[in-house]
Amino acid sequence: MTPQPVDSPDLWAGLPALEDPPGEDDTAPDVWEDPIPLTGRRERPSFPAHVLPAWLGEFVAAVAEETQTPVDLAGSVALAVLATAAGGRSVVHVRGNWREPTNLYTVVALPPANRKSAVFALLTNPLYEAEKQLKAAMQPVIVEAELTARLAKEAADKAAAKAASADGDKRQEMVATAVGLAQTAGTLTVPAEPVLLADDSTPETVTSLMAEQGGRLSVMSAEGGIFDIIAGRYSGAPNMEVFLKGHAGDRLRVNRQTRREYIDAPALTIGLAVQPDVLRDIGKVKGFEGRGLLARFLYALPVSTVGEREIITDPVPEQTVATYTARVIDLTLSLAEWTDPALIQLSPEADAALIAYQKRIEPQLKARGGKLGHISNWAGKLAGATARMAALLHLAEHGSNGYAHPVTAATMNAAIELGEYYTAHALAVFDVMGADPVLSRARSVLEALRDNGWEDVSRRDVFTVLSRSEVPTVTDLEPALALLEDHGYLRSYQPERTGKRGRPPAPRLLAHPTLRQGGR
Repeated sequence: MTPQPVDSPDLWAGLPALEDPPGEDDTAPDVWEDPIPLTGRRERPSFPAHVLPAWLGEFVAAVAEETQTPVDLAGSVALAVLATAAGGRSVVHVRGNWREPTNLYTVVALPPANRKSAVFALLTNPLYEAEKQLKAAMQPVIVEAELTARLAKEAADKAAAKAASADGDKRQEMVATAVGLAQTAGTLTVPAEPVLLADDSTPETVTSLMAEQGGRLSVMSAEGGIFDIIAGRYSGAPNMEVFLKGHAGDRLRVNRQTRREYIDAPALTIGLAVQPDVLRDIGKVKGFEGRGLLARFLYALPVSTVGEREIITDPVPEQTVATYTARVIDLTLSLAEWTDPALIQLSPEADAALIAYQKRIEPQLKARGGKLGHISNWAGKLAGATARMAALLHLAEHGSNGYAHPVTAATMNAAIELGEYYTAHALAVFDVMGADPVLSRARSVLEALRDNGWEDVSRRDVFTVLSRSEVPTVTDLEPALALLEDHGYLRSYQPERTGKRGRPPAPRLLAHPTLRQGGR
């Protein structure tokens, strides 16, 4: 087959027209409506605080009111707080062999001056108080263990010294005694001081802390520095193993020259508030998407309230603060005592609701035509994330004895509403990251139109100035052009013939006037 030039009409003949071309006597209308921004059709609902248990929903709403911040910020941080309290100490049994740990990764993106730190402090204060109480309770145990270990080592050392200087028959007996004492001393361990929360820590630090803490840890921060650390700020290469396995609960084994660390069921929780630019940057980090790190986060991209905030606001009521503080501390301390995780069961009705939700999600994962096809890595984990959120809402409602009651259909439906919320925001966030190739190519076409100031342009000229790595073929360009026309940036028309013979000229494009004025 003989290759055809890019501007050949036959090359475009098999492709769908962007719209019915006008007749030869028609002229393109001069009136243009304002184009629809490429991300303008993504609906981002507000966080459904009403699905939270009353004590938690009231606190979240009151924090949002006092700080004049989107409720999404306090709501997502609240879920991370629950996951910190329960992660590593409870699991939810969905069905068959399917079990989910109750830790979560959440991230809220808001511009500067949105009081992210203030909201984080209000939500996480009870966790730090619970950590203090755990440390105080453990302190006598640690002191006793340290003393016992030191005395055992001293006894073993003395026995070894005596055995080394013994003669004859006594030597063999004393060596055996020294060996026994050394073995006993070697089995004695000093428990680590309890730690619930870590700031932006290196992967190595997170791994070590999780190993010391029985597999559980939470990274909570009103900054996004953890992404830079994972990407290799200090090591020069991405190191995401602990963050991948820490979410899934997969066995983690690290062999180093100085130590070996084994975590059979790691449970890492991450709660972050970042600037939107951070999301754009992490979408470009090599390996983040391919290895599934980005698919593990529940994203919120609320609309900033800056410029519309009230100056004088109602503070969070004292009773609301007291109830929130007591419930979070109680849940944290009661579950901290569990060695084997508490098992949360679903009622048949809750399982039926989750099954129905899974059936709705599945067709949307299709690569071609599926609403979630371009973020299937993320959406493929949505059912599991929903089960986790249902278990957390259940524990928030029932406290540490939640294992004694199955999750109800009402709680599962509440978690499903949260799942729908995070799906809508994930679509918007992955748009920002450029996960949709059609959208990304459409943006590149817009840039080319602005840079060249074209009013009337051929597809050939547009295709020629685009990167072949982004738009390899003409066929790859057409969906992007169709999207731009759908949003009102372009119009396609068929030029008149210049002669009666030969093939008709290739369709051409008219660009929106604002593109020649630097508009969007």
